[in-house]
Amino acid sequence: MKLETINLADNLQICRILNGMWQVSGTHGQIDKQKAIKSMIDYHNNGFTTWDLADIYGPAESFIGKFRSELNSDQTTNTQALTKFVPNPGPMSKSIVEHYIDQSLKKMNTDTLDLVQFHWWDYNNLSYLDAMKHLFSLKEKQKIKHVGLTNFDTERVKIITENGFTPISNQVQYSILDQRAEKLMVPFCQKHEIKILAYGVLLGGFFSEKYLRVDEPTRADLDTASLQKYYNMIQEWGGWELFQELLVTLETISKKHDCSIANVATRFILDRPAVAGTIIGARLGISEHIKDNFKAFDVKLDSDDLSAISSITSKANDLFEIIGDCGGEYR
Repeated sequence: MKLETINLADNLQICRILNGMWQVSGTHGQIDKQKAIKSMIDYHNNGFTTWDLADIYGPAESFIGKFRSELNSDQTTNTQALTKFVPNPGPMSKSIVEHYIDQSLKKMNTDTLDLVQFHWWDYNNLSYLDAMKHLFSLKEKQKIKHVGLTNFDTERVKIITENGFTPISNQVQYSILDQRAEKLMVPFCQKHEIKILAYGVLLGGFFSEKYLRVDEPTRADLDTASLQKYYNMIQEWGGWELFQELLVTLETISKKHDCSIANVATRFILDRPAVAGTIIGARLGISEHIKDNFKAFDVKLDSDDLSAISSITSKANDLFEIIGDCGGEYR
């Protein structure tokens, strides 16, 4: 069983399944710091060396700093922490941007950030171009190795690149259920050699045997921010009954390949053009999916599998028409 890695950039090799740290932000229940750090070391020692986090994910950056302090120097050089810069919309002066980046550097216990994925809430405020300019200047100062984006739509990625700032990546929601990226984002990224980092691949856990052939959950059953978010996506997409049809189809495919439904959902997105990696949430110290995540690298979906999936998804609503391009759900 071999882990898949990819060069996100010339000097940034990542594992193609990234460990997502939104789950430590407080919206998924309490996290025990010591157990979380121990779990992070387990992931690392099993080859899952790439972490996706953000300055707004509660203590996530501090967890990375503590985790790094527990590793020896050889191990530290073989771990990648991809953070985000998510400011409130407003003036983006050089000093403001540098202040936030310096905070991330301090918390993460490092001299250089591997990747800063910039998110902007309000397209009507064009200060996002100023922020990009300053992020690229911090790259020149070697405080940042690379600059990427999070949840930007294709129109805005085009504006950013036309202003001379080509990001190495854009992180967007992308799954069997939500394939909006394929309409505009994927072709643009292929043309400009921008990689996609996909999140929401497992719908916060809905793509699993746990939700197969069960009654539709009530709002009270949805006890994490992920489940609440992706339950809404399921409703927009076509509802619980159609989702059950999809799960049954994925179960059939998973049995054929001797893997889990989550593995099929992960592999489907890993195989899409322009996708560098999939982000799978890690509920550190609560539950771990190291062994199961490994299996996704062995799955080889064939044309019959893809046709079976398409036969269900073709019945669903067009999320691009309902929500808009990537990131439309945030604006």
